[in-house]
Amino acid sequence: MAADGRTRLEVWGDPIAHSKSPLLHEAAYRVLGLDWSYERRQVDTAGFDAAFTGLDASWRGLSTTMPLKESAHRVADRLDRHAQLTGAVNTLVLGAGIAGYNTDVGGIIDAFAGADVTGIRSARVLGAGATAASAVVAAAEMGARQVEVRARRPERAGALMTLGSALGIDVDVTVFETSAAPVDATIATLPSGTVLDETVTGPLAADGGVLLDAAYAPWPSALASAWEAFTVISGLEMLLGQAVRQVRAFVNGDPLAVLDDEDAVRTAMRAALG
Repeated sequence: MAADGRTRLEVWGDPIAHSKSPLLHEAAYRVLGLDWSYERRQVDTAGFDAAFTGLDASWRGLSTTMPLKESAHRVADRLDRHAQLTGAVNTLVLGAGIAGYNTDVGGIIDAFAGADVTGIRSARVLGAGATAASAVVAAAEMGARQVEVRARRPERAGALMTLGSALGIDVDVTVFETSAAPVDATIATLPSGTVLDETVTGPLAADGGVLLDAAYAPWPSALASAWEAFTVISGLEMLLGQAVRQVRAFVNGDPLAVLDDEDAVRTAMRAALG
């Protein structure tokens, strides 16, 4: 325990001031009757190791966001299947060893399920970073057999094609300007504030199916504003889904182990988002 007797948790990333994770987690622990603290800290890749080795026995775990998901993966002693597949960890649980989880995959699936989308045949992923890997896995677990990845630098997305082979699905990588074929769902993993030329967004939106845009600030995103013919899902839904799974991991030691009174926990977390 910390000097004040509280169990400690934080979210780390760079930038981090925008993070809504403290609001979500604090709401959850109030419902659960846990006097745990959850704060945010700006940590970059170069500073991760020093910050991590400075944690003491008062710490239960960490949430990690950009650009630290690969760093968190590296320090984990054991990994869940989603972390193994993606090479990305957004949840570290400390105790008897260091457990690394990727709850982004489940968060994506939960976000689609909330919009009554539980099965797809094809998907398009915009972006090629750590969240894109989670999007590819989520699409596969929702039934997609074909995933098209759009990247500014396709040569840097080879790992996603390798991931597709591991999942037994076809993953093709191309540039944004390629003509668009119809897909059932689009998952955008581009940084917040990204604005694509309308000559790019127009074709993507015309046959892009249901859109989940992981970016949620500002909202609606430029991409979401262009999506007129299909359902649009805010990245806040993904954020909520992955955060519920993080709370499960911190409290129960397993992101799949349902919380006591989870419906009330989820309701409080959603209310905290405003």
